[in-house]
Amino acid sequence: MATLLEKAEVLRKLHSGPRVLLLANAWDVASARLVEEVGFPAIATSSAGVAFALGYPDGQRISRAEMLGMVRRIAAAVKVPVSADVEAGYGTTAEAAAETAQGVLTAGAVGMNLEDTGDDGKLLPLESQVGRIRAARAAADRAGVPLVINARTDAFEMRELGGD
Repeated sequence: MATLLEKAEVLRKLHSGPRVLLLANAWDVASARLVEEVGFPAIATSSAGVAFALGYPDGQRISRAEMLGMVRRIAAAVKVPVSADVEAGYGTTAEAAAETAQGVLTAGAVGMNLEDTGDDGKLLPLESQVGRIRAARAAADRAGVPLVINARTDAFEMRELGGD
């Protein structure tokens, strides 16, 4: 079985090409095993899918612990690297982002999405998001795992909804 470090290195290499990395989303163990079985080299979790499967609406309404619990079950059930969609990191502070990054690694995933919105749905200030990304990176560095961080922006969605 590959170590967390080995899985992280595989995921990082997949992002480097030569082909575009296409990730299918899983929301539970059954869907993750299916994604792996059809040949995807890595799996991404779906925050909305996990939330819906556990009876919650999308938008960080599920707790960090419940989200990471499903990530842990998925990561333990497959051999390929897993990247976890952990919404906006369960808090707007750098400390919250670091705690979530550590939780992602503890759960067995080697990548994470970190959205840039607050609990009110508005975009966080750029400097705040940069601090959160740095804190997540520092947490991964302390763990000795090169976590792949997808610093996702919802700016387009916010504009479409009439946000800032």
